Amino acid sequence: MPTIKTLFNYVLSPKIDMNLERDPNSQRKKFGSWILAGTVSLGALLCLVGIAIFLTSCSPDLPSEASSRIFNKVSIEYIGEYKIPNYLRVKETLVGGLSGLTYDRQRDRFYVISDDRGDQSPARFYTLKLDLDTKNPQQVKFNKVDVTDVTVLKNADGQRYPPKETDTEAIAITAESSVYISSEGDRTKNILPFLNEFDLKTGKVKQSLPIPTRYLPDTEGKRGFQNNLAFEGITLSPTGTLPASGEPLRLFAATESALSQDKEVTKVGENGKIPGAKNRWLHYLLSNRPEIISEHLYQLDSPPLGAIEHGLSEIQAIDTSGHFLTLERSFGLTGFRVKIFQATMAGATDTSKIARFKGNTTIQPIKKELAFDLKKLDIYIDNLEGMALGRRLPDGSQTLLLVSDNNFNSRQITQFLLFKFKQS
Repeated sequence: MPTIKTLFNYVLSPKIDMNLERDPNSQRKKFGSWILAGTVSLGALLCLVGIAIFLTSCSPDLPSEASSRIFNKVSIEYIGEYKIPNYLRVKETLVGGLSGLTYDRQRDRFYVISDDRGDQSPARFYTLKLDLDTKNPQQVKFNKVDVTDVTVLKNADGQRYPPKETDTEAIAITAESSVYISSEGDRTKNILPFLNEFDLKTGKVKQSLPIPTRYLPDTEGKRGFQNNLAFEGITLSPTGTLPASGEPLRLFAATESALSQDKEVTKVGENGKIPGAKNRWLHYLLSNRPEIISEHLYQLDSPPLGAIEHGLSEIQAIDTSGHFLTLERSFGLTGFRVKIFQATMAGATDTSKIARFKGNTTIQPIKKELAFDLKKLDIYIDNLEGMALGRRLPDGSQTLLLVSDNNFNSRQITQFLLFKFKQS
């Protein structure tokens, strides 16, 4: 499976120069011209594709009375955008590839993981400080994002991870000054994925979570994660970020797309749409001996017309009752498409004992409903991969921050989008 970066280059500019440009204004002008050229040249193709497979855009039905009983009432309101220049360096590391977010409420800081495999700088996460103007509660202003520090990850020997050994995609902070980080590994090089706990200050690994055998690749290519589509999103139950809460610490981890044994042949369904992938969603109980207590199926939405890649890029717990926000992101002939859903595990089948989803029609997936389609913002959307709830605002709402992975590509941007999030 090609990466977003490869697909982005292929669709918009087959001869992209991967050297980073120093002039962000020039970068944006060139980027815009490529999009325009790509749009004109691909317009006819899109029409033919649309006629050939008769796909319709995804528009969920109105919530039923039953769904209103299992979902919270949520609202998401856009505040603003901030972009970090592609040439920014912090302590000799290049800031980019930002793929997962988590919020430290004790210190009022965000931490963001880079998915750099060691090509630019060692495996690492950054500390972020948001500058907000909340003088007018009805009109919060998003001034900027300061990247204040970087923490390099270290293995059990206290050494930096060698290049190509990690593909870190998601991060979640605990109340005990540690972070859980996922890595997708690399199936082509027999590098396994991991879900590890690291010390917040030193970056040294503290423990590893068990991963079921069905997630690990076999030599025949019939089992395990697809390459570059492993653990893309992780989150902790809200009590996990509260010191001395007394509640058990729970971690949830989701794959970006289906495991090899769960992947089904792509074909148009009776509704005229291509079904989305069947992802796996793990539920861990954390302690000195972490254990998996359940697993569920997360059904991706149908990919939009012209999508080349479509997956689940982030999950975020929003309460202790099993409600989450999920971020589904697509890339294709029309650029990036991103949607935020509310999801709940209530009534979902425990799939821990189900070896493969293919052909199984009895599984009840995690229920979800659309919360916000970023298409309605009418602004350019880049490769959004990270999402986290932040501090509360004067009106009682929470901040919700999204970040894009620029793939260290000068034709893309590191984009932060800030929202107000309310639930009842």
